[in-house]
Amino acid sequence: MEALFFNTDTGYLEAIVRGYKAGILAQNQYANLTQCETLEDFRTQLSATDYSNFLANEPLPISTSTIADKATQILVDQFNYLRTNAVEPLSKFLDYITYAYMIDNVVLLITGTLHERDTHELLERCHPLGVFDTMPALCVATNVEELFQSVLVETPLAPYFRDCLSASDLDDLNIEIIRNTVYKAYLEDFYEFCTSLGSPTSDVMHRILSFEADRRTINITINSFNTELGKEQRAKLFPAIGRLFPEGNNQLAKADELDQVRQICENISEYRAFFSDTSSHGNGAAADGLGAPSQLEDHFFSTEVHLNKLAFLQQFQYGVFYSYMKLKEQEIRNLTWIAECIAQDAKDRIQDFIPIF
Repeated sequence: MEALFFNTDTGYLEAIVRGYKAGILAQNQYANLTQCETLEDFRTQLSATDYSNFLANEPLPISTSTIADKATQILVDQFNYLRTNAVEPLSKFLDYITYAYMIDNVVLLITGTLHERDTHELLERCHPLGVFDTMPALCVATNVEELFQSVLVETPLAPYFRDCLSASDLDDLNIEIIRNTVYKAYLEDFYEFCTSLGSPTSDVMHRILSFEADRRTINITINSFNTELGKEQRAKLFPAIGRLFPEGNNQLAKADELDQVRQICENISEYRAFFSDTSSHGNGAAADGLGAPSQLEDHFFSTEVHLNKLAFLQQFQYGVFYSYMKLKEQEIRNLTWIAECIAQDAKDRIQDFIPIF
């Protein structure tokens, strides 16, 4: 009965997104791309995939930023098609996906205003999926105080921003505190919304969002070392969800060095490899035996890809919509990396991307 009602409202869009997923680049297509000598060759190879002729009208020489922007636009168009045709509760679920981009966009505008940058120029740098109806109104603000108050009133993020610092407290450190405070509130709210949807959506999304929460907790801990951020303040930024919550979060709040972070994370079997001394993604290991920061990030991305691929093994749930977005974002990062290596003739590092299939 559950499957019957799911298909009535969402079966068509689930089929669409699974069709999109079938167009994600496979290993043999990546192998062809990494053999390219020029970006013109790269464009030709991509034309034989689902990307087709998306770069056909771009003049030479093609820049890597153009490739990333055009590939992102394809994803945005696909998402907008899904969102336009969705009904509740899928439409609300898709809205939650956009909130993450909105947070980054709003923080970008706040940072730019703080540094007296032209907000209209910043608007062009915002992610298209994080643009909302009242966003142009934010550009009217002449100072951070006005912008901050506009965010609290005019945006869908208002509930997340209400408990943040006031505009008078803003500096570069506090902006990062705001970003992480808002993202913590967003993740917890999204987690609760997925719970309300019931199984199997809640099962799939809880696994994915728990990992995202743990990743942010680990990154906040490591990035706070040797900064002015106090341990008590650090603890307040940790999402109250995830595999590390609550005991791991409590221990990470007191950590002073990377070795302690590694020991805490080893209590979660899936996280033990994050700090292993490997070079599978190419940047070597730190002298103390811990993975280098870029290597740790590679482990995070690899785990994220794995969890999002698992989402497609279950039917009649909304997690596939979220997971497709994340897999496609990783593909765009891969394309950008390969294109950049070709452009800079850095063929020795061209394999340092995260394969998806």
